[in-house]
Amino acid sequence: MVLSTPGPALHSGALPRHSALGLFALCLAVTGTLFLLLLLSGITPAYNIAGAVFFGLVLWAATISAVSFLVEGSRRAKDRLVTALVCTSFGVALLPLISLVFTVVTNGIARFDGAFFSESLRNIIGPGGGALHAIVGTLEITLIAALISVPVGLLTAIYLVEYGRGAVARAITFLVDVMTGIPSIVAGLFAFALFQLLTGDPGIRLGFGGSIALSVLMVPIVVRSSEEMLKLVPNELREASLALGVPNWLTVGKVVLPTALAGIVTGVMLAVARVIGETAPLLLIAGYTDSMNYNPFDQRMMTLPVYVYTQYTQPGTDVQPYLERAWTASLTLILIVLALNVIARLIARFFAPKLPH
Repeated sequence: MVLSTPGPALHSGALPRHSALGLFALCLAVTGTLFLLLLLSGITPAYNIAGAVFFGLVLWAATISAVSFLVEGSRRAKDRLVTALVCTSFGVALLPLISLVFTVVTNGIARFDGAFFSESLRNIIGPGGGALHAIVGTLEITLIAALISVPVGLLTAIYLVEYGRGAVARAITFLVDVMTGIPSIVAGLFAFALFQLLTGDPGIRLGFGGSIALSVLMVPIVVRSSEEMLKLVPNELREASLALGVPNWLTVGKVVLPTALAGIVTGVMLAVARVIGETAPLLLIAGYTDSMNYNPFDQRMMTLPVYVYTQYTQPGTDVQPYLERAWTASLTLILIVLALNVIARLIARFFAPKLPH
């Protein structure tokens, strides 16, 4: 009769299913209580929610790893450690965004009323007034910039992907890469110098010049994003179309572009979101004014970024109304970008080709 000796256990213990969530809540409670004690003791002037969440995430990553090591063993503890680090990194990256949105909403809601969206600042000193002239200027200048940039950028991307070969294509790619990194103020100086040479006016200021400056910043982004989306279209689709005798230009228009439409529209919206908040180039060439101006080809035109800048840096004796208008204009700018992204999603959803399930 052979007696067998007990060997090592094949299965170690396991934490309950929702233990990670419970430990996370416990860590948040600990760090939240610590920051509350700091506030009550007078060490910190205000309760820091972002700091409590940040240190709660760090404490949770360490706690869940240590508890898992004691209960589940080293192998499972390593897995939970990596998962906790990924979740912590995501939370840390999300904290500035949530903090920014919360700050803008809480400070900008005070003047988020009908007068702000129906009045300008003409003859306004102190409380009252609105940003209608800045909203109109932002929409007009950005729309014109998009009308200039999207065709140029999209056609350039089509050439690089479908037709471009050799030194010319490499030179265009190099120039696009260089343009991607130019400072925004350089684009404003370029537009200012261009219109100064064309008109001979050393103090030229007009909204169309702002559109030209923004288009310089938009074109490389549209080119790069559209180029990557076109490269993702399978070559089998192109080959199938060409095999049926369809010309290359028609294949691009009827097969390639519709297939990549969702990604292209997203790239265009990213380019718009990139330039709609630019201040330096618009301050140089579009200028600022307190009056309405619907004509981008004549006189100065106000935009929301410049409006925020002037309200914050040039307040009157009573500072509060100027700060309230600046925060509300910032909130309006965020809402415009949000609306543009929602529209882009809807366009991509309804006009993209329907694939079989």
